[in-house]
Amino acid sequence: MKALPPHADLIWADDGQPFSSQFGDLYFSRESGLEESRHVFLQHNQLPARWRQLTTDAHFCIAETGFGTGLNFLSAWQLWDDCAPPGARLHFVSCEKFPLRMTDLQRALALWPELANWSGQLLAQYSDLTTGWQHFVLADGRVTLTLLIGDVFDTLPELDARVDAWFLDGFAPAKNPQMWQPALYQQMARLSRPGSTVATFTSAGDVRRGLQAAGFSMNRVKGYGRKREMLAGLFTAPAELPWQAPWYARPAVHQGTREVMIIGAGLAGCSTALALARRGWQVQLIERHASPAQEASGNPQGILYCKLSPHQPPLSRFIQSAYAFSLRQLHALLPQSEDTWAACGVLQLSKDDNEAQRYQALAQQGYPTDFLRGVSAAEASAIAGLKVSRGGLYFAGGGWVNPPSLCHALLQPPNIHLLKQHEALALTYDDGQWTAQDGRGQSIASAACVVVCSAADSARFEQTRHLPLKAIRGQITHLPASESSQALRTVLCSEGYVSPARHGEHHLGASFRFEWQDMQPTGEENQSNLALLADLSGELTEALALSQQDPAALKARAALRCTSPDYLPLIGPVVQHEPFIRDYAVLGKDASKQLDTPAPWYPGLFVNCAHGSRGLISCPLSGELLAALLNNEPLPLPRQLVQAVHPSRFLLRQLVRGQRTRGSDTAAS
Repeated sequence: MKALPPHADLIWADDGQPFSSQFGDLYFSRESGLEESRHVFLQHNQLPARWRQLTTDAHFCIAETGFGTGLNFLSAWQLWDDCAPPGARLHFVSCEKFPLRMTDLQRALALWPELANWSGQLLAQYSDLTTGWQHFVLADGRVTLTLLIGDVFDTLPELDARVDAWFLDGFAPAKNPQMWQPALYQQMARLSRPGSTVATFTSAGDVRRGLQAAGFSMNRVKGYGRKREMLAGLFTAPAELPWQAPWYARPAVHQGTREVMIIGAGLAGCSTALALARRGWQVQLIERHASPAQEASGNPQGILYCKLSPHQPPLSRFIQSAYAFSLRQLHALLPQSEDTWAACGVLQLSKDDNEAQRYQALAQQGYPTDFLRGVSAAEASAIAGLKVSRGGLYFAGGGWVNPPSLCHALLQPPNIHLLKQHEALALTYDDGQWTAQDGRGQSIASAACVVVCSAADSARFEQTRHLPLKAIRGQITHLPASESSQALRTVLCSEGYVSPARHGEHHLGASFRFEWQDMQPTGEENQSNLALLADLSGELTEALALSQQDPAALKARAALRCTSPDYLPLIGPVVQHEPFIRDYAVLGKDASKQLDTPAPWYPGLFVNCAHGSRGLISCPLSGELLAALLNNEPLPLPRQLVQAVHPSRFLLRQLVRGQRTRGSDTAAS
């Protein structure tokens, strides 16, 4: 799979209208693209009337084929602001095989000055897009946009959503016959709620008959402008969802008061708190320290480190989507400064010839240059401001972040209540409520739902002790900057990393020690970190006079990261361990068996942990995923990746392999 999709190839007419050379067709009506969008998609999905009837906590999902210039999305967003109650949320999911480049999107949207308020917010987060799913949070969470970049027959089957209205767009069936196929209409039926509406500009008989065969009642109605007819309809077939593995299916929807406890105020907990608070939940955030971000999230400079693979395994695909979302969130929430963060770029230098070849293969995947590009040693040195020893990859949008500053920004909504200096050591469930208790058995807080975000300590609770979490000690070294070392303009990383100076200090790290669990810094690890720097840049080594440094005298900070056996985080609902083993034991004999037994979920219990050294990248999107699960919304990641980070994946693998499971003496087979 290519990292960069083929971009839209546009020809601009004399009147400023965009024309697709790939499909030989206009993007919208020459009479008025905006009025056409309103007539076809807004009016014939009855959106004004439907949205005025929504409750304040409702959410509404539109799915679209063909994002194009984003005109349909922006016109819907404008109408949403006019009609929908203040607390309601709009989810817009759109497929696009040939996304516009940033410069083309700016030019196209300039045609509609009355949409400038909405298009400006989109353009502020948009960039040339990579293949995969791109998630945007707009209007402080009132609107979300999820772009599925790729072929509709690859992306739509991976969507987990219940759709209320369809914008069946895209170039005309005669120009784009590959899209207008029965398989598309069947996917629409799979995703539609009962009563979901559909509207499309075409009146082609094949389209009408295909939609009818999939369960939509379709009518020809008056088209826009000189177009005599178009199609509009309603999904009337009974919902017959295809079989889905119950261990990955969503738990029952929470129906009670939207109150949640989150245990742990590091990056994972704070990201989850923001995502739920934006959806109107009352959040109680329990933290054992006197302030947030005091453990692994407490380093003065964390690195936006995006290690990818040319083969696009689940870890690379997850990181790719999460990295883009993290950058969008940072730009939206946290002004850049020496205190907060800097998009100074990250140079990922190869450590040897084999790695240089892997990086070259990545650079040839066709990523947008503002995402990553290959650089020689000379180019890397020019970017860094100091001579470096090898070339590698340059992530122009990356940089460093002060995690405590980010956590503080994430906790600004007034419906987040931080309970400091309280350590939750037990969870009990009674009469629809979870209660967190301290070491004396005293209640800290109660809520119908709970999300455990306590890194390796997430497995301390009876309900979560089966989770295979591992704590790994890491130490960073604080290096006083010199006058010449201040020339370093970007993050350098390979086996370790070094940051540009912040408040007169560089930060160097980080060690990986599996055998130690204490937090006392050591001179030995400082020495190891200094050796990593020598491999990155001899000139920087000289500028910092490392040969004269006493490792034992250097300041340092140690903390415990948390990781999982496959290095992907754990994000999702928690099952009851023993019933899960019992109910699905047959999978040990036949892994392909399709079972209908619902998974034995703990009601309202979720986990978000094991982000390892990538928390700055993975935590923001993990919060969105958790909130979508709790709020029964479209998921911001494809089903394959949601399953790849699902907490039950390890129990399932152990069952299939006939292994014994952690926390139990029961044989998995």
